[in-house]
Amino acid sequence: MPPKVIATAIEKVYETAVGPFTAIHDFSLTVDDGEFVCIVGPSGCGKSTFLRIVAGLDQQSDGTVLIVPGSDPRKPTNNVVFQEYAIFPWKTLLDNVAFGLQMRGIGKAARYAVALDWLERVGLRKFAHYYPHQISGGMKQRVSIARALANDPEVLLMDEPLGALDAQTRTVLQEELLRIWEANRKTVIYITHSLDEAILLGDRVVLMTATPGTCKEIFTVDLPRPRTIELTGSAAYTDLKLKIWESLRVEVDRAMEAQR
Repeated sequence: MPPKVIATAIEKVYETAVGPFTAIHDFSLTVDDGEFVCIVGPSGCGKSTFLRIVAGLDQQSDGTVLIVPGSDPRKPTNNVVFQEYAIFPWKTLLDNVAFGLQMRGIGKAARYAVALDWLERVGLRKFAHYYPHQISGGMKQRVSIARALANDPEVLLMDEPLGALDAQTRTVLQEELLRIWEANRKTVIYITHSLDEAILLGDRVVLMTATPGTCKEIFTVDLPRPRTIELTGSAAYTDLKLKIWESLRVEVDRAMEAQR
């Protein structure tokens, strides 16, 4: 597949009271069209900072980011799904999911049809006229994902979207996310601390070093799709997880040592 996201030699330096702090150093990554790439690394390594740079929410100090445009210039370049439930409490679930389409000038009937379709896909159609305070945390995150996908972005950027959920809900939504992604094959960059999640979801797992964050190693997840949670019990899955952990542990130890 052709490349969709090309990040080259990204550098991010913050000015602090004690001098400049380099959060990301010489980080490069190419993500193909329709690829699901997961980024892991120790806390504070710059994973979320990189995602914000790709999203245009933060500015790199050096380097370049290119999202290759698609054939439809009306589509948004990207949408971000954060760990926090970034939905409007004063809007119904239907209006939340339709919000991006409304901002693009899509008529009410058309945007509601799309929003209802996505609420159906994430199992929330019967809650369309509920408000966020009337549903659970897992349901709120499904709304966030549906809103992002309803807007049909070129690239979906996800920053620990399931990190705040309990273990059972997280497992259910991992499988839900796999099912949705298999149906539309959006280009996804996904930040997570969970190796289990990265291997289950991703085509590749990118391992970042401790601060300053750069690319240490990239692992291809050569496991068949479509995937389900049962895959986590396979020998191939366990072997890959151990291989990634052996490399990640060195960076976790480095990060912890730097904090002492």
